Amino acid sequence: MGPCEPQDHHGSHRDLLWSGDHIQRSSIDAIIVPTARRPAYLSQAADLADALSCTLVTLHSKQWTSAEKALQRLPESIDIIAIDVTDPADLNLPDWQTAQFMPDKIFPRLAKYPRTDLSAKRNLGLVLSRLRGWSAVMFLDDDITQVDPEDVRRASGLLDAHDAVGLHVGGFDDHSVVCRAYRDAGGRQQSFIGGGALVVQTDRTRSFFPEIYNDDWFFLLDGHKGLQSVAVTGGAVQYPYDPFRPDRARAEEFGEVLAEGIYWLLDQDLSIADADQAHWTSYLKVRKQFIERVQDMVAADRALDGNEKTRRIESLQGSLGRLRLITPQLCVAYLRAWQADQEAWRRHIDALPTRVPLTEAMARLTRPGCPPLRHKLRQPRGRDLRLPAQEDGHVAVTLDGREDRRHAELVPAGAEL
Repeated sequence: MGPCEPQDHHGSHRDLLWSGDHIQRSSIDAIIVPTARRPAYLSQAADLADALSCTLVTLHSKQWTSAEKALQRLPESIDIIAIDVTDPADLNLPDWQTAQFMPDKIFPRLAKYPRTDLSAKRNLGLVLSRLRGWSAVMFLDDDITQVDPEDVRRASGLLDAHDAVGLHVGGFDDHSVVCRAYRDAGGRQQSFIGGGALVVQTDRTRSFFPEIYNDDWFFLLDGHKGLQSVAVTGGAVQYPYDPFRPDRARAEEFGEVLAEGIYWLLDQDLSIADADQAHWTSYLKVRKQFIERVQDMVAADRALDGNEKTRRIESLQGSLGRLRLITPQLCVAYLRAWQADQEAWRRHIDALPTRVPLTEAMARLTRPGCPPLRHKLRQPRGRDLRLPAQEDGHVAVTLDGREDRRHAELVPAGAEL
């Protein structure tokens, strides 16, 4: 927390991260890309995997993409495992206690808001990494671009001392609705590292991504204490999108409260154990004060025209409306369930075999009794790759599903669709 930080908000948590120079470079085993956008968005991830001589894992869902489309779009030189994720309930993941706290279950107004499968895909990537014996993987969102291979090698080199290393994501920084409105209105706001560009030591870490907004901030935590050992290096750029929608703000608020409330403690050298009912009683008041202050800042911003100002204020009102339904008891109950899920995840991941053939790994990605995931594999010739050639030949299908608006905002210049 900076010396001039306001009393109702911490605009940066970067003091919690290690950063430095003279970093040893190392390789990575795979780049894992959860995707719901058109395959054109995978081009730069494919180029990065080619430059790093590593496997590209693409996890597809919704109507705009599929494993088959990805292989049609991407160069034949890429070592790729493309998987269609049809139903997250079929995946070989624990039964989460936090599932009872999913926003669409506890907040009726969100019942029709499309649920994201991002955390399930990221957890599936961790399961596949365990099964294949990968020790260093990169999670990369499909809207992240301009990643320098040397930055990834530096991040991997830091895994000798850290459990996870993020790239600093610039461009259109990935903030919540509230924090984006605050920054645009002149507030001091810096982005933290996250799952959009994150290199992970999968042999050592036993964390998971809960299905909640800010799932990556939860992944970086050590269940009962504070942060895992995490660092930042290099950089990347995120494509722009339109964040200012009331339904989006409502969907974010519970995860935003929990994550910001925990990191508020960590900034003050406290721990997750201090996130008790008294803390949440105090923090929820602070959060309300902050959002109301941001509303005033937006209302006073002369750079915005009337329509845009109204749109942003309505989005902030959505956040405030959701905040009124969040209680200290709910926050405490969620963290208790999350910590139980941490233990369940550790048992689950440790029980999985490792370094198994790819055909066996693919079969183990779904629960017993559930159909295997449709997938496509490509092994380029003339390269020392991790995929046996005889394991190719699976068929992919095109999936139906609702599109998250964020997945159709922008196509890279010159991309072929």
